[in-house]
Order: sequence, then C-alpha cells, then structure tokens
Amino acid sequence: MSLGSVTPGHRPTAKSLECGNLIVIKGSCRMDTSTIPFALVVDDDPIILMDACDILENVGFRCHSADDGDAAKEMLPGHADGITLLFSDVEMPGDTNGFALAHHVSTHWPWIEIVIASGNVKPAPGDMPEKATFIGKPFSAALVHEHLREKLPDGKKPEPLRKAV
Repeated sequence: MSLGSVTPGHRPTAKSLECGNLIVIKGSCRMDTSTIPFALVVDDDPIILMDACDILENVGFRCHSADDGDAAKEMLPGHADGITLLFSDVEMPGDTNGFALAHHVSTHWPWIEIVIASGNVKPAPGDMPEKATFIGKPFSAALVHEHLREKLPDGKKPEPLRKAV
C-alpha cells in the first residue's frame, strides 16, 4: 500500500488510503466487502457444510449456508440479489433435494451459477438445469477451486479465484 506523503495537519480521507479490498478509516482497517460475491452452500452434514464454506471463502466468496433445500428456498428471496453461486448437496431431509433446489434457483434467479455435489447420486439427464455443473464427493479444496476456475464465467469469479494459477 502506498500512502504517498502526508502533510502535517492534513487528515487523509478513507478514499486516499484504499488498497485493494482494504480501507483504512480513522487508523483502523476494515475489509471493503461490497464487491465480494456470496455463495449459498447447502448441505445437511454440518462438517461438509463448514468445509465447503471454508473452501469457497479461501478463494474469495462470502458464504450463506443452509442445512437443507427447504431452508435454502426460504432464505433465497431475501438474499438472492447478492448471491453468485449455489453449491449444494443432493440428498437432504425435507421436500427439496439438491436437484429440485437447482431447478428452483435456475428458474427464479437465473444469474446464480450452480454446482451440485454428491457422493451417492450421479445426475441423470434432466436432473439438473442445463447450466448447472456436478462434482463428486468427497471433494478437496483443489478440486472445487479447479472446477470453479473452469466453469464460472470470469465476471463471476472472486478476485483470488481469477488470479489463481
């Protein structure tokens, strides 16, 4: 971060101290999160849910999470405008499995990219919306990151994912 020269008695504005996603305000730093995209992660296994959120946060997403498709459907109307990615399991309790959730999202919020993950179910033709992609479980951070680098349009990739090799 280059602050340039500061004249004694001059109080620089926050704008003059911007550096990437960090902004210095009154001597403290905070993250400028206005341009960081959200992912909605849906899985009924709390360990996989936390792991998937960590994997996505490590490449620049912020995460909303839900423990089943029904909870995700309830959450989406209030948050969909800021969501870039749905990352969902298939088999979950309730009336909405991951395939049904993917179709619901594709119909109501077509700008949201969709990745479906399962270790038990492989999608048959028509199970997923055309733009949705699939990865098997168990997945690693490297697998998810590579999948997102290949499948997400550049304009929807968080900056760390665009810069990754």
